[in-house]
Amino acid sequence: MIEVKALSKSFKVAKRDNGMFSTLKSFINPQFTTVNALTDVSFNISEGEIVGYIGPNGAGKSTTIKIISGILLPDSGTCKILNRIPWENRKEHVKNIGVVFGQRSQLWWDVPVIDSFNLLKDIYSIEKQSYNEMLDLLSISLNLTELLKTPVRQLSLGQRMRCEIAASLLHSPKILFLDEPTIGLDAVSKIEVRNFIKTINKEKKTTVILTTHDMNDIEALAKRIILIGKGKVLQDGNLSQLKSKYITRKTVCIDHNPIDTIPKIENTELVEFTRERTIFDVDLSKTNVSKVISSASEYVEIKDISVDSRPIEELIVELYKEYSI
Repeated sequence: MIEVKALSKSFKVAKRDNGMFSTLKSFINPQFTTVNALTDVSFNISEGEIVGYIGPNGAGKSTTIKIISGILLPDSGTCKILNRIPWENRKEHVKNIGVVFGQRSQLWWDVPVIDSFNLLKDIYSIEKQSYNEMLDLLSISLNLTELLKTPVRQLSLGQRMRCEIAASLLHSPKILFLDEPTIGLDAVSKIEVRNFIKTINKEKKTTVILTTHDMNDIEALAKRIILIGKGKVLQDGNLSQLKSKYITRKTVCIDHNPIDTIPKIENTELVEFTRERTIFDVDLSKTNVSKVISSASEYVEIKDISVDSRPIEELIVELYKEYSI
């Protein structure tokens, strides 16, 4: 469905020192430096996939999205989406994609949300019945009913983001690009948006490319991640496999009957001990959680157990360190 081959893109950025003289000099003899936003970026995405496209600020994520959505023209390389080249077949291409940029709006600021939706209906030439059905679905799923008659400027950031997502889906696109889709949302709204994305992915087989710094979004939605840094694809793989590779320790918390002696369990480090609770740090390269629990049960009467992995954010930081980005 999405085939990206050897995309490269660079930008010229003006250089200027501080001071009035440097400002005047820059007008007479401007100096530029070249920034390589993308270098030989390649990947394929199949229909119905949800892919996390992640990396630090300035890695090239937004540049990639703008190229494959047809907004930017690459310096070299090619991209085919549904057998079309985005920047050559722009009008046909945009009929099949939806785009949400968390920092930009496609809604008209001073008019009610429903007016923006109606205008988008005309822009995309959506049939009335299809439009009404999709509008009803989006209103219910994203809890928009109370917002449709409200001017966009009066919405909170979280409310506006829900409306932005709805606007990008009115024409039932086959591919959805989401750039920071849950920015500004409270915990309840984030869960609603995530569940909705899962629903349209499952029921309509909508392909989703998700770029975000919220790793909880990635963990909740994506089975595959593409890591980009300094304009290059550094890692492309299954999220579970990456977890297995980089998350090599887990924390086991055991609530037990009162004891005075600390249990001794091999291949673990004691994190905390009280008479009724013991917390171990477990080295998964040497043992596993079930063995730790079995060993602990020989020392104490276990009442409750909880097992925690390293947060997904730590895994991503580990990847950043490995690739020096």
